[in-house]
Amino acid sequence: MKKLLALVLAVLMVVTIFAGCAAKEESSSSQSSSTPAGDSSSTGGDSKEGPYKFGYTPATMNNPFFTYIEGVMRKIVEDKGDEMVTTDPQFDVSKQISQIEDMVTQGIDVLMLNPVDSEGVRPGLDAAKKANVIIVNFDNDVADKDMVDCILVSNNENAGYVVGQKVVKDFPDGAKIAILHQPTAQACIDRVAGFRRAISEAANKDAYKEVAEQNGGGSTQDSLAPAENILQGNPDLDLFFCINDPSAVGAVAALKAANKVGDIKVYGIDGAPEGKAAIKAGEMVATGAQSPKAIAEDSIEVAYKLLAGETVEHKILVDTFLIDGSNVDQYGTDSWQ
Repeated sequence: MKKLLALVLAVLMVVTIFAGCAAKEESSSSQSSSTPAGDSSSTGGDSKEGPYKFGYTPATMNNPFFTYIEGVMRKIVEDKGDEMVTTDPQFDVSKQISQIEDMVTQGIDVLMLNPVDSEGVRPGLDAAKKANVIIVNFDNDVADKDMVDCILVSNNENAGYVVGQKVVKDFPDGAKIAILHQPTAQACIDRVAGFRRAISEAANKDAYKEVAEQNGGGSTQDSLAPAENILQGNPDLDLFFCINDPSAVGAVAALKAANKVGDIKVYGIDGAPEGKAAIKAGEMVATGAQSPKAIAEDSIEVAYKLLAGETVEHKILVDTFLIDGSNVDQYGTDSWQ
């Protein structure tokens, strides 16, 4: 009897041990299966489940080009039931990096990025990529192109090129040229390169002289002082080539103060409402126009394709073209084209 009782107790102990192990294994299996599910929902290249949070960071929100793009993007995103967080680095790359890191902490799924500094923004790219955030780089290329999922920009080189062609047509005998640049932005570097290429193709290319180049900062306020400095140092200047329309409007303001509007020609890039209005008023000659509406819509379309795990082209160019006095009425001055 004692032997039977001992055997029964031994069997019960074995069953209890195995039951405990099984329960522990089941618990462990349940916990580990939840980890891959969390990882897969934030892994780049895999489809992600919504709702989604977008982060929007332009170089500045003190530029109607970027506020317009933000408005178009926001409407599309919110109409889909998703969310968009907007920041304003105010042309400060350190601030932009900090804001990107903050948005990553907030759990954004997609970063819509226009870099303040094409090279300097790298730490922000690192932070986003470590968190498996999809990066759509719009309007101005980053230097580290392999760090972003898609680059969608205007054909900036062509925007500068068509303006350069217009200058050669307007000044067939040559001209003294001043450039209001923003050399930290790849888009502006491309625009100036396109402009110079058109000038270099002129039969009498040596008759065109760049007498000044200054950083206009990309805004009307910041470009005013550099434009005034250029005018003081070059009283026989023929024209300003400006990397965007806000800079061109700043150059116009400097010309107004010097009572030289019309005597010195101004050319910009953007096709902004204020730029087209200045063309209509005879204060500017032409602008290499882009379409922020197309940039915004196409960028968001790309973002949703990437969220769905689809493949997209790594670089997409949006057409640019010339607006001058001959066709400005066609595009109007109240909004963007």
